[in-house]
Amino acid sequence: MTATATEPATLAERTAEVVPVLREYARTIDESAEFPVEQLAALRRSGLMGLLVPREFGGLGGDLTDLATTAVELGGVCVSTAMIWAMHCQQVAAVVAHGGRELREDLLPRIAQGEVYLASVTSERGKGGHLLTAEAPLTPSGSRLAIHRDAPIVTGGAVADGFLITMRQGPDAGYDDVTLVYADRADLEVTVGRGSWNPMGMRGTHSVPLTLAGEVDPAEVVGKPGEFRDVAIRTFVPAGHIGWAACWLGGARGALGAVLEMIRAPRTRGQLDPASELLRRRLATARLDLDAMAALLGQTIRDAENAPDPEAVPVQLRLNGLKVFAAERALAVVDGLIELTGLRHGYMRGSAIPLERVFRDLRASSLNYANDRLLDANGALALFDRDVTLGW
Repeated sequence: MTATATEPATLAERTAEVVPVLREYARTIDESAEFPVEQLAALRRSGLMGLLVPREFGGLGGDLTDLATTAVELGGVCVSTAMIWAMHCQQVAAVVAHGGRELREDLLPRIAQGEVYLASVTSERGKGGHLLTAEAPLTPSGSRLAIHRDAPIVTGGAVADGFLITMRQGPDAGYDDVTLVYADRADLEVTVGRGSWNPMGMRGTHSVPLTLAGEVDPAEVVGKPGEFRDVAIRTFVPAGHIGWAACWLGGARGALGAVLEMIRAPRTRGQLDPASELLRRRLATARLDLDAMAALLGQTIRDAENAPDPEAVPVQLRLNGLKVFAAERALAVVDGLIELTGLRHGYMRGSAIPLERVFRDLRASSLNYANDRLLDANGALALFDRDVTLGW
């Protein structure tokens, strides 16, 4: 890491330190569908696991802009690892904004030191990925709270050091009375379910079924009991959608950069004609999509950080729209680049330009909290925004 005793490493320097590691192992984790152990180790060493941890707890004190710019850089070399990191940061943001003092004083310094990688447990058998409901209840057990949770898919769950888990507030609570609780791995019995992880793309995320059982202290509840909806609207969803969109933007940006480099490189010069009108138009379209994604990402970050009312209809429309738009356009960019570079450079596995791998990774983006679900919500919200309020 580039730093001196008086000048700690900048965020750009920390990111530049881990990018080569992510690039080195990106193909390996895609081929094996295994968790990116080396990449996570590099992220732990870099301090980036504590990007959103306030400086008073030893972190970097970063904000959502820092999250997005870093996710773009990481996504440009390995979308799977970038998503793992961004989802970890989403959990950190929830603890920072909504955790009690005791929990923050214990947990945040460990995150800042790279000791704790957080996984998100929001899916559940029976209700799927619906975020604001839960079936398994927290159960009083003396002075502690008992957890028994069956989750069909947990990104990085097999190796996570801690978990943020959505639970029904109690056995008699409604399914929408949801509580978010932190559980350290040491306090749980963690059982990885049967079956292999063998998806089309995002193979390095190693999203596996888990059963979690154990007890936690009431101080490890994040936010008010039964009011996870407030945590979700104010922090969890904005950090999630912004982080995801930045990863996908990074993947598409990295793909375009690789194609531009191929066009310029002496050994491949002449294979694609820079004077071709078709080539220029396709490059222009890809660049326009990237700029549009970046612009919407920037506006959504400003909304999340500055909007007086995070539930305002225009804010929610842009937040949901960011996720949908980035998922669709990032994939479209890479698809267009495959058309441009053809079978040899764009379609074949093992090509020097990993377009087919990035395409497979980005194909998952519309399914990661389904676009159809968000479009349905935005269609209903649009009916309430009669003035068609735009962000500037």
